[in-house]
Amino acid sequence: MSIPILMYHQIGEPNPKGTPYRGLTVHPASFARQMRWMHRLGYRGLSMRDAMPYVRGERQGKVFGITFDDGYRNVHRNAMPVLSELGFTATNYFVARQFDGGNVWDLQKGIPFSALMTVDEMREWAQAGNEVGSHTLDHVHLPEMTPEEARRQIVESKDELEQALGGPVTAFCYPYGDHGPEHRAMVREAGYDNATLTQRGLAAASDDPYGLPRVTVARSTNIIRFLQKCLTRYEDSRRRR
Repeated sequence: MSIPILMYHQIGEPNPKGTPYRGLTVHPASFARQMRWMHRLGYRGLSMRDAMPYVRGERQGKVFGITFDDGYRNVHRNAMPVLSELGFTATNYFVARQFDGGNVWDLQKGIPFSALMTVDEMREWAQAGNEVGSHTLDHVHLPEMTPEEARRQIVESKDELEQALGGPVTAFCYPYGDHGPEHRAMVREAGYDNATLTQRGLAAASDDPYGLPRVTVARSTNIIRFLQKCLTRYEDSRRRR
């Protein structure tokens, strides 16, 4: 069984035309349409915590994973109510030291500032049945770090998020998708259950659980292409081998 793990970033009004990475902001109406179509077709959207038994082949069903990178406040405002309405769950990968901050790692690229959730909003996210995952302490390029610093980013982000949440954090996402085999080992040794990439493809039991591919959903992903990505082998046909 292969399932799509959807990758979103922001759910809000896209930035002006010409803004770098504008496509990573999906309009709230588009997100709601996508989720309602999957619900209408009998699918359940799941967090990584809830989806992993299906990825591993331990359970069977019409399911798909939902993930958000970075912990944007507009996901709390615009996506969380839709998820709750449909009975879906999702994972948000938080940057542990940017609560009530913003996407400071993007500013040199010309990407406008966007606010991230507060600790209280993160807790509300979890109380609604959603999952808190880690995206390191500072949204770093792990391959550029010394092994000691990479390990610290992976281990201490888990610890700090668990303290803020008051519960376990078992899902990890490599910032920018950049990592090496040594980082997968660090994530496993830190006690995470799974980790996701930016690489395209559907997730299956044959995949390394610390290197799961995802399906990018962008501003320009119309509903036909969205359903093609979710319901067919389209993403696997474009998977890097």
